Order: sequence, then structure tokens, then C-alpha cells
Amino acid sequence: MLGSSRKARVQRLVYMPEQYLELVSRDHSTRPPLVTTTLTPSTRRATFAIGNEQTAKRVVDLLNECFFEGQAAITAFERPDGRWDVTMHFAEPPDQDSIRELVALAAGDEVAQHVAFDTVEAKDWVKATLEELVPVRAGRFMVHGQHDRSQIPPNKFGIEIEAALAFGTGHHGTTRGCLLLLDQVLKARRPRRVLDLGTGTGVLAIAAAKALRTKVLASDIDPQSVRVARDNARLNGSGNGVETIEATGFSAPHFAKRGPFDLVLANILANPLRQMATEMARDLAPSGLVILSGLLPHQAQGVIAAYRARGLVLQRQLQIEGWSSVLMRRMG
Repeated sequence: MLGSSRKARVQRLVYMPEQYLELVSRDHSTRPPLVTTTLTPSTRRATFAIGNEQTAKRVVDLLNECFFEGQAAITAFERPDGRWDVTMHFAEPPDQDSIRELVALAAGDEVAQHVAFDTVEAKDWVKATLEELVPVRAGRFMVHGQHDRSQIPPNKFGIEIEAALAFGTGHHGTTRGCLLLLDQVLKARRPRRVLDLGTGTGVLAIAAAKALRTKVLASDIDPQSVRVARDNARLNGSGNGVETIEATGFSAPHFAKRGPFDLVLANILANPLRQMATEMARDLAPSGLVILSGLLPHQAQGVIAAYRARGLVLQRQLQIEGWSSVLMRRMG
């Protein structure tokens, strides 16, 4: 089963209902692949937890070096409590003793002793998820699936998003935090130039377009996410209210044409948000607002500091289900 030193080019992304986190490369210029099939085959799984990012990276790097391509998919992600979960999926039953030896080499005997092995049975995850999801209320917004279309009150902005299409179904703390902050902003302001950066399914852009009745620019680096967001906007009657483009950061000419922005929504991750602080501040109108999310609680202060250094001030911070969302305003 184990190879020599050939590095397996395996997927090192973690799937949760709405959040994909990458451990090793820290290059967040790529978004997670979208679901193309709803039935997953059964796999064998090994899981264990370790205490810090450095050890997690070492373990993942070592394991990647020891498997041939296609033998294993190795994932790692940070939990809200700061610990790291590492999961390995195998198409065939692994040699458990060999796996424990590798983990012991990278993380120590105690971690290796707690490696758990089990089987993930074949399952239609989309169908199962939809059966469990209920509409999400966030201020005047309600995110729902097709099965709950008739349950939306007339005084709510209904946003229909099916699970597993792309990043953002409304059931994650980051999306709910953004919607709550957006609702708060729209009670006091009517932004005319709005950007949803890293739109995913388009849920935030659709929410803004419906509430403001103005055209919203929605960008994503993943072309399939752009298509999904465009389709969702049409599904929600906002096809003319949401302009979707494929773009990395603020590099596209659309940003200069449509900016400076009165409001930017960016539900991404901490590292890219810090890296884009200068560009974000530059493309904000005076007194413009940004809603930032995708932040673990211990990451929020670092992101806030990066934007404060560019002349923004904190207006409000929410923490929902172990995730932080912040509202900041540019001075001037």
C-alpha cells in the first residue's frame, strides 16, 4: 500500500456543510470544487486530532509523501477550539499498523494510539442534508431550499439556495453573520454600489439585490461558482440585479468601473482577507462599509487590525456557531 517518496497529488481540502478550509498551501486563490454527484461510494477512514497547525502540516506532508496517487485523500482542518482534525480516506482497507507508525513518526506515539478507523458507507449526502435543513432566518432574510419555498412569510426576503451547489447555503455561522450585519446596515443606509467578493452560491449578493433593488457585483475565482451564483440569481428573480464575474481579488477591470463601493461583502477566510486589506480599503468609498467573515474567533482581531491600519473602524462584531463576522467602516 505504501509507496516510497512519490508525492500523491491528493485533494487536501475539507468539506463541511458550507466551509472548505485548506491546510498546507495557504494559497486561497482557489475555491473548493463544487459537488458534481450526490451519491458518494463507501470508503475506509482514519481520523485523529492533534493540537496545533505546525504538527498538522508535518503529518499531512509526511502522509502525502508515503502514498501513491489515488491511494488516499488526506484532509486537515482547524476546529473552533484551535485543535486540528486530520482525516484520511481510502478506497481499500488500509494497513492500520503502518498508518499508526507513520502518525507516530510525525506526531508522536500518544497521537498514534488514538487513530480511529471506520467505514463511511455509500450515501446520497445531498438528499440527506436537504431532509435535515430548515429555513435559516437572519433578520429580514430567510434562506431556504426548494422544499420550503411555500413557508416564506410575505414580510421576509426569501433566498432559495439548494445545499451542496457551492459555498454558502445560509446554514453556516459565517453566512448567517453576514446576513444579520447586512440587515443591520440596510436599516440605516441605502448603499448604491455593492460588491459581493467571493460570492459562492450568490446568497449575499441576492440578499443585497432583493433588499436594495439595485444591481450588485458578485465575483468569484471559481468559474463554476460564478455559474451557480448566476443561476441562483435567476432562480430568485434577481437575474438583472446581480452581475456575476470571474475574478481574483480586485484585479478585474469591473472593480474600477463599478467602484468605489459603498458596501463590500466578503465571506472568505482570514488569510486572504488580511492580504486584500489594502485593495479593499482603496476600493471603498468614503464612509464605505465592509462585512468580513469566514473568521475563527482567534483570527478576528488580526483581521480587524489589518483593516484598522488602512483607516477603517470597527462598527460591530458577531460570533455565531464558533465563527466571527465583523462590520467595519472607512473613515472620511
